Amino acid sequence: MSGLLLVLLVALIFVVLYQVSRSSELVASIQGEDLFDKKRNKLLGFSMLILFATLMIGFYACHKYMMPLMGPAAASDHGEQYDFMFMVTLIVTGIVFLLTQFLLFWFAFKYQRDENRKPLFFSHSNKLEMIWTTVPALAMAVLVAIGLKSWFQMTGDAPKGAMQIEIVGKQFNWISRYPGADGVLGKRYFTNINDKDNVLGQDWKDKANMDDIIVQNGELRLIKGKPVELIIGSRDVIHDVGLSHFRMKMDAVPGITTRLWFTPTVTTTEMKAKTGNEEFVYEISCDQMCGKGHYSMRAVVVVETQAEHDAWMAKQQSYYVQNHPDEFPAAKPVEAPADSAKKITMK
Repeated sequence: MSGLLLVLLVALIFVVLYQVSRSSELVASIQGEDLFDKKRNKLLGFSMLILFATLMIGFYACHKYMMPLMGPAAASDHGEQYDFMFMVTLIVTGIVFLLTQFLLFWFAFKYQRDENRKPLFFSHSNKLEMIWTTVPALAMAVLVAIGLKSWFQMTGDAPKGAMQIEIVGKQFNWISRYPGADGVLGKRYFTNINDKDNVLGQDWKDKANMDDIIVQNGELRLIKGKPVELIIGSRDVIHDVGLSHFRMKMDAVPGITTRLWFTPTVTTTEMKAKTGNEEFVYEISCDQMCGKGHYSMRAVVVVETQAEHDAWMAKQQSYYVQNHPDEFPAAKPVEAPADSAKKITMK
């Protein structure tokens, strides 16, 4: 029934348009073609200004509606640079957009057909070609230079003393690994991987692995004001570490190690206060389509103080101890982090 109504509605629209065109022809025949054409031309010219004003009002209304839906301010130092770069790009392109669109509609009104005006025609102008080629090229070069500076910084060497956390993607969750008391992540090989007792393929001959801590729900524990270097990999297909609140992302590629670093600037508790959302948590998501379970590949990111992080680390057992209980009979099993049960929400 709804399909029939849609067909009838479309047919009715065509009938109305046909009748309008017929009415125009009748009016033209009564008033005379020249007089009618002049009136129509003037009406269309004014309609261009009205259309431009309507579009600008619509853009402004959409902007006011969309702004409350935007995410909170960046929670990292690199993220602040990204937001600055975004604003510069938005301002430059916005000015060009408004100027060109205004001229487009204004010219349609200003230079409407006039029998007393003779149009000027020229086939080529080296000066115009130089202007509209050079100016956009220079503007784009500046924007690209700003972007490359930020990119080389976030993918370059992390500051001395930065935290190191390994984050590995697999269908369909993240696994994070933290160095223990020695501050060194042990070696691992993909041939050693098994889901029973060696999810990352650690080499147990490497003593640096003995105190490494693995969190299989992918939770990231970061410290406010302390640089962190993420060492990123994948066990199966291409994933992508997406940290939207920190304005960071990096591909996780099988067989290739990628890296990025940043400094968190706002704790989770502080962001809850800023957003007015007590359920708020930072999240890590997969930003690369990786299979049918891609939608569920998310994990919690906790930004905390140094004291809170030290207290959390003190409660953790190394992955080796967890999987070799016979060698450490006094060791107690570690409970899953409380934050991992929180619902991931954004405001």
